[in-house]
Amino acid sequence: MMTASVKPEALVGEFARRLNDGYIEIYNEISLQHELGIFLREKKVAEQVQFERNVSYFQFPRPSFAKKEIDLTCFDTSQTQLRLAVELKYPRAGQFPEQMFSFCRDIAFLEELKEAGFSNCLFLVVVEQRPFYSGRADGIYKYFRGGETLHGKIVKPTGAKDQEVMIEGKYVVRWKELRDGRRYTWIEVSPGT
Repeated sequence: MMTASVKPEALVGEFARRLNDGYIEIYNEISLQHELGIFLREKKVAEQVQFERNVSYFQFPRPSFAKKEIDLTCFDTSQTQLRLAVELKYPRAGQFPEQMFSFCRDIAFLEELKEAGFSNCLFLVVVEQRPFYSGRADGIYKYFRGGETLHGKIVKPTGAKDQEVMIEGKYVVRWKELRDGRRYTWIEVSPGT
């Protein structure tokens, strides 16, 4: 039996409790992706929980998307109920401004998926390094360290600064601490809110 409605806040909360209890162990992005997928299957969020599904599989009328593959998808076998699309990050090699820009690109991608037909879209990131959530709060950092609303045009903060993403919705990044000192944040993506 499938869950009637997906409640991302409740799912993320329970997943975080299991991390804190030591029931689930994650140590990189792949482990986060697989453990969350197993958790979503256990919760019976949808008939199908699949990893790295190409957007072309869903035959959306939209000709292109910001990315080609969705980290996690939850849907019924007839593809008439696209319950949940998830983008995940677990950066471990620094590159703070570049990773923050990548976070923004994932959020913009999820907005596209929401408009294309997914009922729920969720961005989840786990970090070990303090500079993701603490330090000066200007430029791109203001969204992840300073509590400023993430919205509008975001320009790639390094290099030629020739890439940008547009975020339609308005999101505030709120970091929560895990028992082991890591932090996580999640955003339920909904364009135009």
